[in-house]
Amino acid sequence: MRFQRFGGPTVSFTYGGLRFVTDPTFDEPGEYPIGDRTLVKTAPPLAPAPDAADVVLLSHDQHPDNLDRSGRDFLSSVPLVLSTPTAAGRLGGGVRGLEPWASAHQGGVTVTAVPAQHGPDGTEHLTGPVTGFVLAASGAPTVYVSGDNASLPVVRQVADRFPDIEVAVLFGGAARTALLGAANLTLDAAGLVEAARILGAREVAVVHVDSWAHFTEGHDDVRVAFDEAGLGSVLV
Repeated sequence: MRFQRFGGPTVSFTYGGLRFVTDPTFDEPGEYPIGDRTLVKTAPPLAPAPDAADVVLLSHDQHPDNLDRSGRDFLSSVPLVLSTPTAAGRLGGGVRGLEPWASAHQGGVTVTAVPAQHGPDGTEHLTGPVTGFVLAASGAPTVYVSGDNASLPVVRQVADRFPDIEVAVLFGGAARTALLGAANLTLDAAGLVEAARILGAREVAVVHVDSWAHFTEGHDDVRVAFDEAGLGSVLV
């Protein structure tokens, strides 16, 4: 599979004849007040927003590093946006909310919503609901898109349900904000390595590791961790 990075959590790829985009963020650098804290975008997008997409996989809408202002505008041009039921209620329009383990079908692709946990155990009421996705199509590799997930037990749940995952798009960056202090809101590099092992994925695309000030780890940390674990060859 070929992926195009745009920075932050945003990538596009073609699967089953459809063009998918994850968590669209296409703004220029700037500040985003959220509650009693401010998230800072530090870099422009690596490429202009795509002219079109068939499906957006939106892990959640409540944080601007996963859906910024331009990303919200982009949603209006997409026939199908899949996210949490909470996000669908807030965003309306063509956004369809899926409970964990529920599926949607588009073309020949089945998209199943899978659990994600945006922080340590017991913090879901602070961070809000998040979802990941598994994509399956005849003759194509099974693909896991983690969304903002910080829990390896959640990854094990997904692997138990889908033991044939070959490609994983993992959100990392060890994100931290004042909301939870030193606790990670997403997996760190060591966690990404363990997630790749749990899944047995032959290809791993790591996103959500650049362009925002609250990401405490970057691409170099990921490369070093995978190389030291003898898994450098699986990184896309």
